Amino acid sequence: MTSATATAKPSSPAAKSLAQKGKGKDAPKQFTLFGVGKTKQFKKKELIGVFRGLGSMLRAQINTADALKYYSQGLPNKVMVDTLTQIREDIASGINVHEAFRRTGRFNDMVIGLIQAGSDAGQLHQAFGALAGRFTSELYFTKAMRKATMMPAVVISVLTGAFIVSQVKIVPQVEDMLGSVNQEPDGLTAISFAVSHTTQKIWPVVVAIILGLIVVIWQSSKIRNMILGLAMSKWRLLRLLIMSLRQMTFLSTIKLLHSNGINLAKSIRVSANSVKGTPFYKELRDAADKYENSGVPLSTAFSKYTSVDTQVVHMMSIGEKSASLDSQLEMLTTMYEEDAETHMATFTATVNFLVLLIAVGLIAAVFIGTFLPIFLMGPKMMNAGV
Repeated sequence: MTSATATAKPSSPAAKSLAQKGKGKDAPKQFTLFGVGKTKQFKKKELIGVFRGLGSMLRAQINTADALKYYSQGLPNKVMVDTLTQIREDIASGINVHEAFRRTGRFNDMVIGLIQAGSDAGQLHQAFGALAGRFTSELYFTKAMRKATMMPAVVISVLTGAFIVSQVKIVPQVEDMLGSVNQEPDGLTAISFAVSHTTQKIWPVVVAIILGLIVVIWQSSKIRNMILGLAMSKWRLLRLLIMSLRQMTFLSTIKLLHSNGINLAKSIRVSANSVKGTPFYKELRDAADKYENSGVPLSTAFSKYTSVDTQVVHMMSIGEKSASLDSQLEMLTTMYEEDAETHMATFTATVNFLVLLIAVGLIAAVFIGTFLPIFLMGPKMMNAGV
């Protein structure tokens, strides 16, 4: 008997009673400076280490309670230590593994569902390994997207700041120098000074509006989705990238849960949480309801009630007809992961090129606005006897 099997053995009546009580127990609250808030879930990087460590110890025939104990020893993260200790104590008191994880309030429904499936099947080590692999993939794409967007944003912000400083501080000094010799600006010099005057008047308002828009976009998911939807409708590459990432995310979740014994409707509902805040969230839940309550085929539910690619519907139909749905879901997940990597590379190269063009334009604007008037005023100052 493996350690994973041992941890999944039937519970006693007393243990079942405890588990039932635990199901109604709310997750612990987190006290903050502003009152009582919702318990914060762990970061993906932290979960990768936890699930990899637990999975490896379970494969080495160490039972779940001892694996939790050994892994928590020496961890620098005290919150993680307390959480793992709480889980171990709940398991020792007879509560099911997945219920012990759920009671902490620090793990989402997808994690709980897969742990439950692994525990029920006596393959808890495989469930932990699958979770570690899933979070590793998500973290990779999250970092890639952040790298593709954050660095260009920083570069453009710095250069824009340099442009504003040059127009507000340096160009006026050049204008004063020209005025001190009683020379009127003309041609490009006059245009440069006019741009400086306009910038001095409007830059505080423009910066305030931009900062306000950033705050509103950051706080409102509806506005983010509206802007992203508009951008996706105008830029095909962005649409391909976002759709690949979203479909890869929920398809991999459905595959993980369903292949480990979770029924298909519940797998789809849990997978919807992985794309919460996007149009797919409501679409997937509607499709799951229609599939479960109306008896329509899964492919038909996805075709009518979601905006997934036609390839997804086609492969699901094949999987239903040939009883190979798990294989088709795995194939789709792999396909969209490869597509996402390709689109990410193209997106990064395109954004870098656009940033290069913007950077060249801003640097040229700073140079022209600052130094061109000096070069052009030289002959005038010489004629004035300066």
